[in-house]
Amino acid sequence: MSTSTTCWKCLSRPSLLSSQLSSRIAQVTVSAPFSSTATSLAPPLIRGNNGPQKGVKGTTAIKKKNRPQQTGKPPMPGERKALRKRVVLSNTNAIEVQDLVDLNQETVDGLLKENASGEYTSPVAGKVVGLPGTTVDSLRAIESFKTSQGWGLFRRPSLLVRKEAIDLTKSLVSAAKDQITQRLIIDGARGTGKSLMLLHAQAAAFAQGWVVINIPEARELVSATSDYAPIPDTMPQLWTQPTFTSSWLEKIQKANKTQLDTLKMTKKHNLPIEVPSEISLSRFLEIGVSDTDVAWPIFQAFWDEMNAKDRPPMLLTMDSTSYVMGMTEYRDKAINFIHSHDFVITKLFMDLFSGAIKMNNGGAVIAATSRSNSPTSISMDLAIMQALQRQAGEKLTRRNPFERKYDERVDSALRDITVMELSGVSKAEARSLMEYWAASGVLRQRVDEQIVAEKWALAGNGVIGEIKRNALNMRI
Repeated sequence: MSTSTTCWKCLSRPSLLSSQLSSRIAQVTVSAPFSSTATSLAPPLIRGNNGPQKGVKGTTAIKKKNRPQQTGKPPMPGERKALRKRVVLSNTNAIEVQDLVDLNQETVDGLLKENASGEYTSPVAGKVVGLPGTTVDSLRAIESFKTSQGWGLFRRPSLLVRKEAIDLTKSLVSAAKDQITQRLIIDGARGTGKSLMLLHAQAAAFAQGWVVINIPEARELVSATSDYAPIPDTMPQLWTQPTFTSSWLEKIQKANKTQLDTLKMTKKHNLPIEVPSEISLSRFLEIGVSDTDVAWPIFQAFWDEMNAKDRPPMLLTMDSTSYVMGMTEYRDKAINFIHSHDFVITKLFMDLFSGAIKMNNGGAVIAATSRSNSPTSISMDLAIMQALQRQAGEKLTRRNPFERKYDERVDSALRDITVMELSGVSKAEARSLMEYWAASGVLRQRVDEQIVAEKWALAGNGVIGEIKRNALNMRI
């Protein structure tokens, strides 16, 4: 009754009710200042970027997802690189091609036969030849095979004997016969088979009993991924790469073991360690493999031994040569970048290219350029252009007087080189290649003149890399 009576009293006094309402409104106005922003009075869930407030009911809290825990075993050091560089050379599901001629000493001798008009009369000219097992083992040891060349599609590794390959083989044979040093750079557009031409030269050299030394990627010499050290008392300052040199000696020893086991040391060398006299060159290289500190002196002694009398010819090859035509990512004591020609391994190649040193028993130094992913060297490009113009009897292109990025050391090293420019294969060579693919069961298409002409034209007039991509890699 008292509550009801009080309420009726309040209602009967409107002045008291109005005063209470006005005081309440004044309190709300003071506690909530004026703002033109709509989010100032918004609910806590959408106010700014702070998210839902704790203790406020009716809001949706978004929980963070926990990171997935790695339950498997992490890869060992170097395992990812080994998997990335892994090359498969045989496909047991592919059909074995019958009557496939191997690239051996007899085949190399037959490639040099010509008729009265200068045409090659060898039965394997323009055909596909297989690589013997011993040659494959040697080529694998020096890392000549690349992951992008599609070796895992076929039963065994094989090569197309194109016209340029026969010319290259002929120059190698003449260099060994006349005991001269053949200097050659293989150039061409992307996909024209520069690395395969380099591999053909290595296979032909192994077939003739040469000692082959290879640098599969010149980028490894300049990318600052290996240790390096200065050579004392050298002016200008020269540098070595002990770990790289040690692994390089191991590749040389494995690839040429059959040949080096028959060769004995005949000279005395000033080495920092004691070496038994009259040991085989294969055993001598193993000493440099086991001790990185003496790897470069061991190679210098090995080079002197190979230039002694009655030694087999040598072939030195390098791929992606553009990387060693400028500054490296290594630095000296003054934090300045070191030029690639100041490293002794690169300097050996450049001295051979320039003619400063020669091979006493004959041989060749061959380099291949890369046009897919490599730095630009305007000095090397100019030297290649001038060499091609000199070989064609044309007027030489001069330097751009307004260009300041020419490298004098590259110019002097490549002044008198010979260049082999690769382009597309002929239609006859393309047909031989496609017939080999069809015989291997990889190309499931009838090979006739129409198909060959179509693939040849779509591949930019026979670019071998594009023929492979159009015929094997594409699926309609």
